[in-house]
Amino acid sequence: MAKNRFHSGEGPSQRQLRVGELIRRTLSDVLLRGDIHDPDLNRMSITVGAVRPTPDRRVAPAYVLPLGGDHKEEALAALRNNRHELRRQVAKNLTLKFSPELRFQIDETFDRMDATRAILAQDNVRRDLDEEE
Repeated sequence: MAKNRFHSGEGPSQRQLRVGELIRRTLSDVLLRGDIHDPDLNRMSITVGAVRPTPDRRVAPAYVLPLGGDHKEEALAALRNNRHELRRQVAKNLTLKFSPELRFQIDETFDRMDATRAILAQDNVRRDLDEEE
């Protein structure tokens, strides 16, 4: 049985990374300009942290976070309600073979960074790190 890149443990291809970044920028621009005719969505400031398309580039999970990190579920609901229009806007601005299905998820990168900072700030961890130097 042949292994494909998705299940072999390898990272994303250069093409996946490039397409993901193009989609991320385009989606950010669409949200910034307020091109979607939904007042709930347009009143929110949403950061698109990353888009990671699947190897076949038919699905593109987008990792998002509302400004300040508040009202996450409300932002997700608004994005999911408008996913077809957002997909259409992204496709209109990009020349891809096919427009990927956008799936929105909360970007937890900042939460993980804060947790890591808190761990590194603990006295016993700082002491251990100082001993290694």
